Amino acid sequence: MNTRRIIIGDIHGHYDGLMALLEAIAPGRDDMVYFLGDLIDRGPKSSQVVTFVKNSPYQCILGNHEHMMIQALSNTEVKHEAWQSWYYSGGVETVESYRDTGIMPYDDLEWMRSLPLYIDLGDIWLVHAGINPKLPIQKQAYHECCWIRHEFHSVDKPYFSDKLIIIGHTITFTFDDVEPGELVCGAGWLDIDTSAYHPRSGWLTGLDVDNNIIYQVNVKDHQTRKMHLDELVKPYKPRRTLREKMQERFSVRKNNRENLKVKNY
Repeated sequence: MNTRRIIIGDIHGHYDGLMALLEAIAPGRDDMVYFLGDLIDRGPKSSQVVTFVKNSPYQCILGNHEHMMIQALSNTEVKHEAWQSWYYSGGVETVESYRDTGIMPYDDLEWMRSLPLYIDLGDIWLVHAGINPKLPIQKQAYHECCWIRHEFHSVDKPYFSDKLIIIGHTITFTFDDVEPGELVCGAGWLDIDTSAYHPRSGWLTGLDVDNNIIYQVNVKDHQTRKMHLDELVKPYKPRRTLREKMQERFSVRKNNRENLKVKNY
């Protein structure tokens, strides 16, 4: 079997789900596994996820939740405003997981600080949230790579002519006409954050980019599935405004009335 490159979306503290996903994928010694960040927060076992990924032979990029934790904590003090922002964005579960394991987070924080903002695989470019389409690569920083959403999703042409950008960060079912567990693709990008932590979903996703195979585990009911990428991916549709939705409804009703008039004759 040829070497596979496996990309794993936002785990958010679901260690047991990650173990089940890796069991389903069964990476070989020569396979490469990459994590898109957001290992922590909201799920029950963030400390265990970080310990596993940190000690694994696999690579990981920085997510916005790791960035929030770094901003909130240092080796000497807690930064109160940043602490509150992180704590109430899922950090409370991460704090509890470190208490449960008895591990101090400082070594993990140093490891998080060392994580790259992106990884270039040649034909594939990995980043947590996306990039600013108006800036060159050397100008992309934390705000863009860890936090950006609509400005990146709504581009009408790919940023790279020869690379697919694979992202997490934005839950796929928050896009129009996308169901929980499905993926979303836009102009030169693919989003695989199917939201393991969200009660509407529970799906944790791994993508074999060389064979276009999706592996998924549902952390709520332990269901696993393996599907071709084409079966699960949906094209990006820009979110319509309320005015646009009302205009569409008006047009449909008008057309229905006209059709009824024709039938009456």
